[in-house]
Amino acid sequence: MLDDSSIDRIKEGFKENQENNPLLSHPEHRIPELQVVIEILRYIRSVIFPGFYSNEASHYRPLSTNFYASLNQINCALTEQIVLACRSQNDPDYSEDATVNAANEISRSFMEKLPELQKKLLLDIEAIFLGDPAAKSRAEILISYPSLQAIFIYRIAHELWQSEVPLIPRMMTEYAHRITGIEIHPGAKIGESFFIDHGTGVVIGETSIVGKHVKIYQGVTLGARSLSDGRKLVNIKRHPTIGDYVTLYANCSILGGDTVIGDHSVIGGGAFITKSIPPCTSVMVRASELSMRTNSEKCPKDDCDHSVQWDACHEECENECVLSAED
Repeated sequence: MLDDSSIDRIKEGFKENQENNPLLSHPEHRIPELQVVIEILRYIRSVIFPGFYSNEASHYRPLSTNFYASLNQINCALTEQIVLACRSQNDPDYSEDATVNAANEISRSFMEKLPELQKKLLLDIEAIFLGDPAAKSRAEILISYPSLQAIFIYRIAHELWQSEVPLIPRMMTEYAHRITGIEIHPGAKIGESFFIDHGTGVVIGETSIVGKHVKIYQGVTLGARSLSDGRKLVNIKRHPTIGDYVTLYANCSILGGDTVIGDHSVIGGGAFITKSIPPCTSVMVRASELSMRTNSEKCPKDDCDHSVQWDACHEECENECVLSAED
């Protein structure tokens, strides 16, 4: 059990940290509540896709009395969280009245965009259905695909990011990261008919630009080159631009704000790209040589064939539009 002297030392340590760090200097300022933000996402999801995420489908069907109540519930909760987010920024020019008015306007504008967000998400679902032979139905994608959940949350968060709402967009996309393993920064710009296949380990950085009808597999990174002083790169494009109808296969990394992948190009699995790729180009990594050795002296089976050998393929691709990642 802690005695009084131990408690006093702990208190003094916390007090010193609070006095020396601006992050802790205003403990009375509340921040948005993660669980409320998650509930807002769930309500929005039920409004956009009525009947798929709630047993009370009538609450979310347009033109029903309950639908209007649901919209107002989302609007009120979102406005409150936006006010908390703005209040937490410790702005010396903060005005409660002005913040409440701005939060109301942001929330109202966001709610009016829900039908357009629904259209975009339906196009995403269609792209997944047409591109994934394992998908048995669009409903299966909507209910079970983690990649669609990540895209849904990103598209909601991106709208709030564009309205310069602090904290909440990142809370949303990091929640998506936690439940799906897919990290999409809310500041990224992603076009329609976006398809992430499998998805685990995908990272899309803040200043990435992704075109229409892009397909991305698991483990893909759209990242920035690492520099020692990251703060100097704030508000500078650090992440790549991906053109329309591009496919990025598993575990490829594309880095740099000046790197552009041209329309209709294909980037092979494991490629490491730091320079622009022309349109209609396929990029692949040459196969590594696979070596084998026998362990015949340790094998308990007398009839085991230990003569198997694998020859590495050294054939050069004759297609001029194929580049290796080393070129």
